[in-house]
This record gives sequence, C-alpha cells and structure tokens, in this order.
Amino acid sequence: MAANKGDSDIDDILTSEEELEKALCVLAGSDPDNCSYSKGYVKRQAVFACNTCTPNDAEPAGVCLACANKCHDGHDIFELYTKRNFRCDCGNGKFGGFHCQLNPVKEEENVRNRYNHNFSGFYCTCHRPYPDTDDQDEDEMIQCVICEDWFHSRHLGCPVVEPEELQEMVCEACMNKAPFLWTYAAHIVDIEGEDREAGQRKDEEPSSSDERTEPEVRNGSACKLKELQARGLERLRRGAVFWPYSWRAELCTCTSCKLFLFLNACPLCFLLDQSDTILAYEKRGLHEPFGQHPLMALMNSMDRVQQLEVIYGFNELTTSISEFLEQCASEGKTVTVEAVHQLFEELQARKRRRTRQKDRFYK
Repeated sequence: MAANKGDSDIDDILTSEEELEKALCVLAGSDPDNCSYSKGYVKRQAVFACNTCTPNDAEPAGVCLACANKCHDGHDIFELYTKRNFRCDCGNGKFGGFHCQLNPVKEEENVRNRYNHNFSGFYCTCHRPYPDTDDQDEDEMIQCVICEDWFHSRHLGCPVVEPEELQEMVCEACMNKAPFLWTYAAHIVDIEGEDREAGQRKDEEPSSSDERTEPEVRNGSACKLKELQARGLERLRRGAVFWPYSWRAELCTCTSCKLFLFLNACPLCFLLDQSDTILAYEKRGLHEPFGQHPLMALMNSMDRVQQLEVIYGFNELTTSISEFLEQCASEGKTVTVEAVHQLFEELQARKRRRTRQKDRFYK
C-alpha cells in the first residue's frame, strides 16, 4: 500500500510540474531582462499593466515583462496574458515623469497599440475585474482570439467545449464585425452536434462526380469563401463560436480575400498566420525562450529528487494559501501578520513530518 501511495504522490507531483511549466511558458516567450521596445510592435508578447503608474482613470498603457520586473518592481501590476502587435509603453508620455530604466528614450505614444478595458483591470461583457471578490460563481475565463478580451463562459451565449479539446474562440461581437466568419462557421464548426461533413451532406448531398475547385483555391486562383457562400448553408448568428484548432488553414487565401483582411478597419490578416496562435507562442516559449524563468533555471540546477520536492512544495504552498484566504473570507476574519506567520509555521511542521515519514518509508 505504501508503494502505491508513493506512486500516487509522484503522479500528482508530475502533474503539478506540467501545470507549472504551462503557466510559465506564457512568460518564457518574452524576454525577462531587456525591454522589448527596440523590437517595435512585437508579434506577440506577455503584457502587463501598472495600476500604480497608470490607474484605471488614466490613459491605458501596457509594459513588457522586463519592465514589469525591473521598472515596476514593487508596484501594483497585473498580468494581461499576451497581446498581439504591441509595443512597450513603459516610460512614454502616458507615464508622466516616470522613465523606463531599461530603455529611457521612447516616443511619446505607440500609435499602433490597441487597448481595451483589460488595461484598466476589467473583462468580459459584464465589465468586471478578475478575480472578482463579489462574484460567487466559479467560472472560467476564455480569451477571444480577435479582440483578445476575456469572457466568463456563462456570458458567451453558447455552449462551452470541453477544455481538453484544442479550440480557438471568437466572441459574438467580433463575429458580427467580421460577418464573413459566419459563413466559414456554418461549414467548419459543428452544427447542432453534426460534424462538418454531415453539414455538407445535409446542405447539398454532393455526388462523386461533383467537381470542385479545391486545387485552384489552394493556388489562389479561385475564392473559397464565394464557393461556400454559394452553397447556402446557414448558421444562427448568435453567441460566440469555438473553432477547431485547424480552422485557420480552411480560410481562403485568394488575392481578394487577403486584401480584404489586410484593409479591414481592424486588420484581420493575422488569421491567416498559423504561428499567431497562443499555442504556437507557448511552444516557442518552451523550446526557444528569450530568457529562462528564474524558477525553471533554479530547478535545472537540481537533481530529479530535488526537483520533485520543489514542485511538491510549490503546489502545497499555493493550495494552503488559497484555503487560508478562503477560510478568512468565509469567517469574516481579517488577515493579520500573526495569522500568516502561524500558517507558515504549520507548513514547516507539516514538511518536517513528511520528511520523517519519507525517511522511514525508504529505510
């Protein structure tokens, strides 16, 4: 039984390691030491907002990972996950007399940056903060791949797909701003539980002799979008849409469609870029990071046993702190310095007991 329990603990630790790696890979794709301003409008990077320097009643601004670590150390900053085509604002005209310590010479404004209410700490159509202490409903937040705002799943207006399925979400507002996407959705996305092929059969029952211009479309000599529109398959234009991860490869790449995406009021040409996705960014961060996160660098200097101990301790610490804060909130208690010291003393005692038990187990 002891061996089985040990195997279970190791499985839990390995799972925690994977979760930690996943959390850090968002940061790993950005440079933690050098301001990204000199790189211009970076294709995708981790972005932060500083509530100390630019509170929510000021002009919105975002800073890169390195500036969040160096220039705004000790400030009230919050993570915005990643943003597309963004240039670091740290120390520009939006910050008054505050100057960037890593790259002090910057233009007054980054005119191509796009901002939304996330930069003021608000999210979703409900315009609420995250985490929201007044919200009693446990609900995951999902990011739209076009506007990059975050939405409560209950406010998307559609069923939410299983989390293990790789999907990209486009909110209803963005679908309506780019209505041609509804045509693609009718053919690419599941329709009332039917797969794409079933939807096509329902629409037109193509025969084996049905001639289509797929090879010409791939070469850009015909418009795939017009072909889909001609089929007449409709979809209810309501709610967000969850797209299969390969959906971008289905978009038409003819000259007319490319030009339309580029000249759109909010250019959508990034939709044709397979490397634009969050998953692609995270993979690059894991395999070709700008810089290594300090925790991961520390772990790489340890042997396997020490690594597992760190992951186990990290997981136990975060769980214990969450439970402690939830208990204080439910009981209406104030979080005091003495209570925090007591919590850490209990954690230390628990660690000593676990160490003694482990020593007896391996003897």
